[in-house]
Amino acid sequence: MKKIEFKLIGIIHSPFKEPVNMPIQPVGAKGVKGTVEVFAEFEDGLKDLDGFSHIVLLFNFHLSKGYKLMVMPFMEDKIRGVFATRAPHRPNQIGMSIVRLEKIEKNILHISNVDIVDGTPLLDIKPFVPKFDCFDINKNSKVGWLKKRVERVEKHRSDERFR
Repeated sequence: MKKIEFKLIGIIHSPFKEPVNMPIQPVGAKGVKGTVEVFAEFEDGLKDLDGFSHIVLLFNFHLSKGYKLMVMPFMEDKIRGVFATRAPHRPNQIGMSIVRLEKIEKNILHISNVDIVDGTPLLDIKPFVPKFDCFDINKNSKVGWLKKRVERVEKHRSDERFR
């Protein structure tokens, strides 16, 4: 089996010191402030990012050890296939959050709506562009088993299940 190595480009900072009792999605973290420290060697790559209101952060679930193909996700009491969830116990422990970009000061991005644990390794940043990223979203979109649960996400907090 081949291995892929990633180069960390920075560290995400947030008020959440551990992955328990924190929002499970950015929509549940409205107003929560944080910063992204982009390592100095990558600072030039931030040019022109300040024109975007939101960014996609790709990161490593560094506190997640191992994986399971069947998990019991947050907001659920049934076992689901990991690829039908956003659970951190994944074969490749890659996470993704869309956050609001408030401002940039040199290599520091000030962000809000943060649902990420403090000290999380940053893999990549991409601008969020609704026309690109939400091109076919409408009333007919399906959200699978989450259909009756999505309205609860704003109030739901993480627990011990993925430690």
